[in-house]
Amino acid sequence: MRILVVEDESRLAGLLQHSLKEEGHVVDVVLCGKDALAQQMTCNYDVIVLDRMLPDIDGLEVCRTLRRQRVQTPILLLTARDAVEDRVAGLDAGADDYLTKPFAFSELAARLRALSRRAVEMLPAVLRADDLRLDPAQRRVWRGEREIFLPNKEFRILEYLLRHPNQVLTRDMIAEHVWDYEFLSVTNVIDVHIRALRKLIDDPYPGQLIQTVRSVGYRVRSS
Repeated sequence: MRILVVEDESRLAGLLQHSLKEEGHVVDVVLCGKDALAQQMTCNYDVIVLDRMLPDIDGLEVCRTLRRQRVQTPILLLTARDAVEDRVAGLDAGADDYLTKPFAFSELAARLRALSRRAVEMLPAVLRADDLRLDPAQRRVWRGEREIFLPNKEFRILEYLLRHPNQVLTRDMIAEHVWDYEFLSVTNVIDVHIRALRKLIDDPYPGQLIQTVRSVGYRVRSS
């Protein structure tokens, strides 16, 4: 999973980042609400771990703002407050789960896995853009009635684009999601795979679905 940790206590934030990375996750850390909102605009996360007490924008307001922006990423709210009304306030603000401090890391990890599974279950079984269809479970792709066989990287790039129709995804975002690490010459690598993908799903058919946004990245056009 790609996880955003929003925690102003630097020691706890560092421990969470280290422990989650040890479990194989990709983890970004920000220390305030303003940075959390900005970071969410530049990257798509599978789960957000959000501290309630932040130095600038309260965690509840961060949560409300994300939901108003139609961000559906599962949010786990961390807080030292354990009263029933505090938990209710967090859930009403749009959080999906609530964990009080101090907590055992094993419980946090289990809750994140549960939230990730829930998010996957909410996704449509088949992703579509006009006459293009992709079935993530069966790893199959069709354009119209014709099935198209894609290499692994091209399939993952297309799936990522289809999960965010009409949204511009930067080359760095694509690289981090598909490869889960940063690498040099990312522009050339992503562009090579996009060209290969276009030859298979765009060039032989009328109407270009994968669009280039100059100097930014790519998007899938979906009406």
